[in-house]
Amino acid sequence: MLEPRSIAVAQNLLRALRFFGQARNTGEIRDIPGVSLIFCGLNYAAFNAALVAELIDSDPRALDRVIELSSKQFDSRNVRWTCWVCDVFLGLPLRRDAGRIFSRHGLRPLTDAPGMYAERLAPPRHGLPALDVEPVIDDRTRGAFAQIMSVAFDIPYSVCLAIYGAERAWMGELRGYVGFVNQRPVTTAAAIVTGDVIGLYSVATVPECRRAGYAEAIMRKVVEQAGQDSGIEHTVLQATQSGLSLYKRMGYQTVTNFNVYIAD
Repeated sequence: MLEPRSIAVAQNLLRALRFFGQARNTGEIRDIPGVSLIFCGLNYAAFNAALVAELIDSDPRALDRVIELSSKQFDSRNVRWTCWVCDVFLGLPLRRDAGRIFSRHGLRPLTDAPGMYAERLAPPRHGLPALDVEPVIDDRTRGAFAQIMSVAFDIPYSVCLAIYGAERAWMGELRGYVGFVNQRPVTTAAAIVTGDVIGLYSVATVPECRRAGYAEAIMRKVVEQAGQDSGIEHTVLQATQSGLSLYKRMGYQTVTNFNVYIAD
């Protein structure tokens, strides 16, 4: 039986990443049995994603099929892409062999991201800095969100502006927020509610303001707002290694893992 918390993490990510397929009028989302394909309308691998969406268990032929279908779709557009696989959808034998299977299809490991779950956030261990948090609703906040994404994750600004700066990007389920200090944008977060969990994404802080508590401050305010709107306390996220210790302090536990492969 699949572990409910792991499924909640995986399903929330599946919905959140649809943001990139909705951001531009040249984008597209295509759901094929077993896999969701998200094309952002640009040749940028991180925003063109194939996401394994159903249990494969331990059949390597099923994983071959998913990769082949995904490759056909993205190669026809002549764009680079990534494939996201949550451990919860793979049986243990296939999980061990997945890297070799992806390699055979010309994809290499890019990163892995722990999927984390919190029943409710733990109290802060120390005082948090003052932060004015605004929703992403206009050119100013969309531009600020794009700028912080570019700097924090080393993504070309033109790409970030084309995605995060687009008005239509924020008309879906994902809600973005920017944290300001003395009217200067310093941190971001985004949230989406699925089932009985709030998913947090795009948590980032400009380099010169890191380790000052701004990421935790905006996360708590976003969770509070989403909780007031939905009545939900449970939250999920995909952690980077740099944020792992913060998330553990906030009450998150690793319940699954995402492996990301990139087609060169």
